[in-house]
Amino acid sequence: MVTIVVADDHKIVREGLVKLLEAREDFTVIGEAADGEEAVEMVLAKQPDVVLMDINMPKLSGIDATRRIGKRGCNAKILVLSMHENRNYVEEVLRAGASGYVVKNSASQDVHNAIDAVRAGASYLSPAITQQVVDAIARPGDASPTGVSMLTDREREVLQLIAEGLSSKEIAVKLGVSLKTVDSHRSNLMEKLDIHKVSGLVRFAIRSGLVEA
Repeated sequence: MVTIVVADDHKIVREGLVKLLEAREDFTVIGEAADGEEAVEMVLAKQPDVVLMDINMPKLSGIDATRRIGKRGCNAKILVLSMHENRNYVEEVLRAGASGYVVKNSASQDVHNAIDAVRAGASYLSPAITQQVVDAIARPGDASPTGVSMLTDREREVLQLIAEGLSSKEIAVKLGVSLKTVDSHRSNLMEKLDIHKVSGLVRFAIRSGLVEA
């Protein structure tokens, strides 16, 4: 029996995935999470075989949740779910430690195939994006870290909140830190990414999958 945790902030999506998964007699869903932090806690507590992880979630993105799970030594295979077919998202997900990337508009059989593949020790990419990734790997220089990879977990969290329209004061309250600390993170973000306007940070966050347009 393959045990699975489903993490997605949309209840209707979770319900659909659970129904799809449990159509297979050898699949059983042992937990559902509605945000990234809950996903990390649930995976560490339940130790599932496989995690279906949405890339865009509140509190903690699917990419950051994947990193945290990996750092804690959990052996669960993580399949990231995304509406995006851009190879940049795929590269970031794989660098974070995921075993596969499944596009949400894929056929239901793709989800089953992905789980079977990672359980067998292989990686899995949706057919819609496989060629993009192969082409990217073939080009020199593509293995260098993306902008998001250079950021700390807290900097990515601040970037996500900025992109969601929160002011520095609101971010400070939400994160339980001082306004000075938030401003420091904002300055670090702009310096690392060489982006010096909030509108540019918002566009970058959308392109990187931290928030949805």
